[in-house]
Amino acid sequence: MKVLIIGAHGKVGRLLVNELQDRKVDVVAGLRKEEQIKSYQADGIATQYIDLTAPFAEIKQSIAESKADAVVFSAGAGGASDGLTIEIDLDGAIKTMDATEQLGIKRYVMVSAVFSDDPSKWGASGIRPYYTAKHYADKYLRSTNLDYTIVHPGTLTDEAANEKINLQSNYEGGSVPRADVAKVIAQSLETPSTIKKDINFVSGDEPIDEVVR
Repeated sequence: MKVLIIGAHGKVGRLLVNELQDRKVDVVAGLRKEEQIKSYQADGIATQYIDLTAPFAEIKQSIAESKADAVVFSAGAGGASDGLTIEIDLDGAIKTMDATEQLGIKRYVMVSAVFSDDPSKWGASGIRPYYTAKHYADKYLRSTNLDYTIVHPGTLTDEAANEKINLQSNYEGGSVPRADVAKVIAQSLETPSTIKKDINFVSGDEPIDEVVR
């Protein structure tokens, strides 16, 4: 399997690059800045230029050039502005879904967010545009013919991996290290039973490879 990670320069994306390499998976880092590309290539990591604000045809060509047979969407505007959030987290995400589907690439993993399916929580969050973008991107993904998995981690931290999580059907609170999010994504890619499923999780006491199976 060759996996294209769109948003590989983000915190989760970079950890996922390392996690997949540790698992001997062929990785392509999807990046949009020249300095990022040079840095990753210096580390011996294959790269692919992808600009999520570009026209659809350019994004499709970039994904095709990666020669990937699985795509992980871990990109985001990072709160730069409400407009850019909609452009990247919603419109950019949907363009990658359509491109992936048209190219005949079936496997697609979306890194979403806690509360993305619960609009009652958005107002108090202070980041309603972000949740709006995630909600409708997830909804669109579920309508495609892609073999998707959507991961919804709890509050993200930079702590070391615990390698144990608990699933939550309804978010009840909790956090999870970004390193464990990367492990959940990697495990999902290896586990066909996660196809067409949403995975809501926080740190817990059950090994990831036993929960994501």
